[in-house]
Amino acid sequence: MSDWIANARMYAVTPEAEGAWRVLLARVADDAAVPLRYEPYPAPAPLEDLWQRRDLGAVFMCGFPIATGLAPVVPLAAPVPRAPWAQRRAVYRTDLIVREDAPYRTLEDTFGGRAGWTVAHSHSGFNAWRHHLLAYRSAARPKLYGEMVGNLVTARNVLDSVREGRIDIGPLDAYWHLLLARHTPQLTRGIRVLASTETAPMPALVAGNDVGPDMVRRLREAFTGAARRPWFAPLAEQLLLEGFAAVSRESFAPLLAWDAQARAAGYGLPA
Repeated sequence: MSDWIANARMYAVTPEAEGAWRVLLARVADDAAVPLRYEPYPAPAPLEDLWQRRDLGAVFMCGFPIATGLAPVVPLAAPVPRAPWAQRRAVYRTDLIVREDAPYRTLEDTFGGRAGWTVAHSHSGFNAWRHHLLAYRSAARPKLYGEMVGNLVTARNVLDSVREGRIDIGPLDAYWHLLLARHTPQLTRGIRVLASTETAPMPALVAGNDVGPDMVRRLREAFTGAARRPWFAPLAEQLLLEGFAAVSRESFAPLLAWDAQARAAGYGLPA
């Protein structure tokens, strides 16, 4: 196969951000001498359908479905966010957001209200949120919220649901949140971060299983060497990046441990 696709849907928070990703992925492809064709894949088209394609060359994928084997992919590299909480590592966290004018001062203040999650294969919108809540559950209090709205699908739906008062609290991928605040700050006004989860392995750019080992090696080297290239700095400013780190499927094993802990406690869904 000679026509491999690239896609940055997970972090294409605005058309301008997607434009920067397109340029960055094209530069990496040139450095790797790999023919990548950028293919837009806008929401609400299901990401799991994209990840199942056999022509993936460099496409963002959440770490939880990488770990669970949802699709046959080879992880290449993960972004290192330009954020204090990342500490120059390829990690991210989940911001638990509420309205700016909400009375809540602690996470416990939201218990009994309305919360939401995105999709069950998401780490930031489901697995991390459930793991964070697990510490607050007990035999006497197995359910923390009066209502839990599931399958909101996208981070933008979570944001809009909080802003518009349909839920009281919801989870946002913190790197997605940073990018949105950078490119469309008006959309993040009126909300605040009440708490954040532990950091976890960052979503990665992946290739399909049909990609040969030489192409995998060249792409991985091009991503991890990108920060040293003269074209990187202006794109990094737009995308709040320090660089990229090489990853493998094993990099995402901690996410399986979080899932196992919740299931062992009888906490299959956030509630």
